[in-house]
Amino acid sequence: MIEKIALVAAVVLPLWNIPLIVRIIKRKSSRDISLYWALGVWTCFLFMAPSAFASKDPVWRVFNIVNLVLFTLVVIFVLAYRRKAAV
Repeated sequence: MIEKIALVAAVVLPLWNIPLIVRIIKRKSSRDISLYWALGVWTCFLFMAPSAFASKDPVWRVFNIVNLVLFTLVVIFVLAYRRKAAV
């Protein structure tokens, strides 16, 4: 039962990136989000990914995969809206 709860949390926790993406789109700006922070967090997730892919722990594996995918979207939107503002 604990494993199932943890697995659900591993999927739900990264979903909090979606409101961040929606806020960027609605405001048409990512100026309030530090570029260094976004790229720093994404780089850390990228460096943790091999450990997750090799892990036998499904919670760790699922959390990292979902988080990497969703935070990659955050970084894409941050960069895209920074580029739009610069032009």
